[in-house]
Amino acid sequence: MKRLIPFLVVIAIAVAGGAYFLTQGSEPANAQTATESTEAASVDTSGIPDMVLGNADAPITVIEYASYTCPHCATFHENTYPQLKADYIDTGKVKFVFREIYFDRFGLWASMIARCGGQERFFGITDLLMKGQSNWARAGDPVAIADEIRKVGRLAGLQDEQLQACLQDEDNAKALVAWYEQNATADDISSTPSFVINGTKYGNMSYEDFKGVLDGLL
Repeated sequence: MKRLIPFLVVIAIAVAGGAYFLTQGSEPANAQTATESTEAASVDTSGIPDMVLGNADAPITVIEYASYTCPHCATFHENTYPQLKADYIDTGKVKFVFREIYFDRFGLWASMIARCGGQERFFGITDLLMKGQSNWARAGDPVAIADEIRKVGRLAGLQDEQLQACLQDEDNAKALVAWYEQNATADDISSTPSFVINGTKYGNMSYEDFKGVLDGLL
């Protein structure tokens, strides 16, 4: 289970690190200082949509807070999420919301690629990123990791021009990090994966534990 690191640190290494420089083929330089990065806290995040699956009027809302670079999150998506989706999301019992947490620039880059495909492709790309996490997240230096993340986007049907535009969107990168911080603060998220189920926060759970909570609310 990963613990969150301070927002200013995330800003400094993720946004100032520069997801929008990825297509330049080198590690970004000239990062902003943490003091300069405080401007991100006031960024307009109204254009960042929640990514949602399931019945909008379902009696239960499950919000997952996860990082694309969190091994426990990848394990949840491999072992628990498929059955949760089949039994509760696809049957209209649960509205499922996925919210990204950023521990590092690599998780931010992955998020920008997942969102590049819009609502229709987001969860499919997320599935690919989680399943392949042990490969792309350990590809080597940042340039190699960026290349592997782009490969996931291509595998999902995104074109190079589309990927480049998404990764070069500096305003979106800053808005995503500010959005993450606002959500994590509002729901008191300190580790991943975490879940907010009808307003109550839970830590990582097995399918059986999830089933117990959800069935108790139906």
